[in-house]
Amino acid sequence: MNWLGFQRKESTEIDIPLFPLGGVLFPGGVLSLKVFEQRYLDMAAACMKDKAPFGVCLIASGKEVGESAVPHRVGTLAHIDQADMPQLGILMLTVRGGRRFRIVSTSSRPNGLLRAQVELLAEPARQDVPAAQHGLLPLLQKVAGDLGPEKMPEPHAFDDAAWVGYRLTEIVPVQALAKQKLLELDDPLSRLQILHTYLAQRKLVL
Repeated sequence: MNWLGFQRKESTEIDIPLFPLGGVLFPGGVLSLKVFEQRYLDMAAACMKDKAPFGVCLIASGKEVGESAVPHRVGTLAHIDQADMPQLGILMLTVRGGRRFRIVSTSSRPNGLLRAQVELLAEPARQDVPAAQHGLLPLLQKVAGDLGPEKMPEPHAFDDAAWVGYRLTEIVPVQALAKQKLLELDDPLSRLQILHTYLAQRKLVL
């Protein structure tokens, strides 16, 4: 088992509901969602009943509210960790990112909910953080300490290139589309190289 809570597997296809958003969810990451549209309230209820995930994708065109948005093809499974309804019709969710997926096909339900046949992407074998990118670790360790385990859940894996890359991508102040491109990379070492270059140019890391 690894920090995502599953053994690394090869690609496979499943059918899931989609929740297109203006942000990006990463494997092992935590996201808070405010749900109020009926289609997503129903989706969340079904997912909790079946203990099943839904898919979070960055919106390529359209908006979060109203007509179905067009999502980017690569997203992340969202597993519901906590749910609370502070008032009628408003559901607050805390979800954790699971495996990445690529959309194969989509269909829209009468209520506007998107469903998709998706290919779960195979997770790369664990790789150490290269010595050339060790300068990233003190920054990430400080941020992890500041955020606490609620926002950066344990177990922390500072020796795992994929985990380090995902956590850094969550916190760098770049546009969502740039984060999407980093999510789509299959090679954790390439992701670290890009992040190290970006942060070194801004003198945030050595």
